[in-house]
Amino acid sequence: MKCPYCAQEIPDGSRFCPECGRSLAEQPAVATAPPREEPQASYQQPPYQQPAPEPAPAAPAPWTPALKLPTDRGLAKFFFLSLITLGIYGIVVLSRVSTEINITASRYDGKRTMHLFAMAMLAPVTLGIYAWVWEHQFSQRVGDEARRRGMATTFGAKTFWLWSVLGSLIIVGPFVYTHKLFKTFNYINDSYNRIG
Repeated sequence: MKCPYCAQEIPDGSRFCPECGRSLAEQPAVATAPPREEPQASYQQPPYQQPAPEPAPAAPAPWTPALKLPTDRGLAKFFFLSLITLGIYGIVVLSRVSTEINITASRYDGKRTMHLFAMAMLAPVTLGIYAWVWEHQFSQRVGDEARRRGMATTFGAKTFWLWSVLGSLIIVGPFVYTHKLFKTFNYINDSYNRIG
């Protein structure tokens, strides 16, 4: 046995250390060093984990067009705003309509309608004949697209010739044609906004 104070060998059962004379009955509390931490390896393999189940594929989002086309065109608004703006509003609306038919119909019928301004530039060169050809083809295409989308309509090239050309003799004919055009376009644009 060793003395806890001076570390000398002492006989077993001694109450005092023969070297330092201290009582062995009152032993000091031995300070314990904190447990020594083992250095960890630089790489630890993580415990094996079950792979997380793959999430179910999300339902496809409903198709929405990048551009919402107007569905509220009417003859009264067209006439009134054209009158106030000296015809500028009417030109802008008809220009947009000539573009919208390409947006709604080109991917189905593979055709392209020339822009209204380009047609207006070619019309004088052909003494106005090309304007009539353009209106004929445009009106027929609008009617075909409306019918393809399920509208029960008779709008087409015949509507242009009857109301816009012959109807101009009774003055109100072009207004009837414009009303029918806007009504048909509102239907086509509404269908496009919903299903493309």
